[in-house]
Amino acid sequence: METAFANLPSDPAALRAIILTQAAELAAREAELRFHGTLIERLKAQLAALRRARFGTSSEKLDRIADQLELALEEIEANQAQDEPQGTDAEATAGSRTPRSKSSRRPLPDHLPRYEVRHEAPCTCAECGGTRFLKDGEDVTEILDYVPASFRVVRHVRPRLVCRDCDAIIQAERPSLPIERGKPGPGLLAHVLVSKYADHLPLYRQSRIYEREGVKLSRSTLADWVGRSADLLAPLVEAVRAHVLSGDRLHGDDTPVPVLEPGKGRTKQGRLWAYVRDGRPCGSTDPPAVAYRYSPDRKGHHPREHLASFAGILHADGYAGFAELYRAPLVGDGGRVESRIAEAACWAHARRKFFDLTASGPAPVAGEALKRIGELYEIERSVRGQSATERLKVRQAQTAPKVEALRSYLERELARLSGKSPTAGAIRYALSRWPALCRYLGDGRIEIDNNAAERAIRPVTLGRKNWLFAGSDEGGVRAAGIMTLIETAKLNGLDPEAWLRDVIARIHDHSARRIDELLPWNAQPDVATSTAPAHA
Repeated sequence: METAFANLPSDPAALRAIILTQAAELAAREAELRFHGTLIERLKAQLAALRRARFGTSSEKLDRIADQLELALEEIEANQAQDEPQGTDAEATAGSRTPRSKSSRRPLPDHLPRYEVRHEAPCTCAECGGTRFLKDGEDVTEILDYVPASFRVVRHVRPRLVCRDCDAIIQAERPSLPIERGKPGPGLLAHVLVSKYADHLPLYRQSRIYEREGVKLSRSTLADWVGRSADLLAPLVEAVRAHVLSGDRLHGDDTPVPVLEPGKGRTKQGRLWAYVRDGRPCGSTDPPAVAYRYSPDRKGHHPREHLASFAGILHADGYAGFAELYRAPLVGDGGRVESRIAEAACWAHARRKFFDLTASGPAPVAGEALKRIGELYEIERSVRGQSATERLKVRQAQTAPKVEALRSYLERELARLSGKSPTAGAIRYALSRWPALCRYLGDGRIEIDNNAAERAIRPVTLGRKNWLFAGSDEGGVRAAGIMTLIETAKLNGLDPEAWLRDVIARIHDHSARRIDELLPWNAQPDVATSTAPAHA
């Protein structure tokens, strides 16, 4: 610093020029920071608007745009952090620069282990050279660090004892292993399954990661473990699916998944179906769960087979394959014949038709329809989590009049529009499903949309590349089973890896007649729970 001052010119004019240059640089720097701040706020506003527009749906186009905005926001904030000076000295020399506002820091979680590093004070006083001190408390600074996951070898040692009286050998029984004569422990198997089906890491990538840690596990070995784990967990998968179908209300949806076609060197399109049981929005205490099913195509007989034992309300989109379900008869009380499954159509799908019209420019009719549908959602948000009786009461008083007014408006506009216009098509889509769209008005258990199923499909759309490594329809069936367990654990607020580790360690010796004891909602108290809120 003294050298820098010594190099300054003595001429006042030269000093003034240096000051003016530095002032201009500071002004430009402040303008750049203000621009970045404005851009960040604009991106945040756009992102918030997209999230609101989704109404919780998983429209893939909107998801891609939102994800791109997230990435742009990350890059801008990272660049801004990189350019800012660090430390108190830099802050003191920043002059009049407006500091970037920072969000309040959350305290570090109490459940994390603490590793203490002590920094002892010097043994000699810097002021007087004294060596006698009194303790005056201490300052503690906590930082959050990460220790990479590590492998360990568990040695099961069974001492042999020989009876002195009869020479008999006494020894503990061999412990049950998740895979007989196999090397993986329950923690490793749980990690491989969750990495593949929840974190979207194909097995060949996992193999490379493990090799960097000094453990060579080939992709074929990992695939063998996945297959054997799926077989081990099959009774638990069936127990979850039985629980899902035993409810009286389901959300159903499906999505395409690419699957390798053996012998042809190309992929074909299979389907993954999700059926969700979740009564929390209407105050139910029944455990939420999701059952996945795989099929090699989208023919209508697949959902009919999946839901053969189900009777009640099905939230679904307009897929024609579901239509046969709604015609299946059921003999009710007094001998009357009624539909075994009643359709509850999705307002989010109807809304999406109008939203697409507004994306390309002004669309007054679609915009008015969006506003009115938005009012229906506002009412739903106000009763979310309340009892079915209370929800029904509010819907009858507040929602029903708005729905009737919306129907009249759509019919009036349809009469004056060209039948070939996109707006007329969106209106016809809604009106053709009107009785099913209005079914939630007469039953407080029914949701306004099918977003619960679309949320369950979301993990599949994120991890489709995994399916290229399944290699066959059997791989799709296996993935559907494992995802049933992982996503159900998440719905119940569990860390799926911790829960699977516990289950895999116990299921081999567990009685099949007591398999329900291993279900996520009956998890052991010491199984770690997720800090992320489960979808409600």
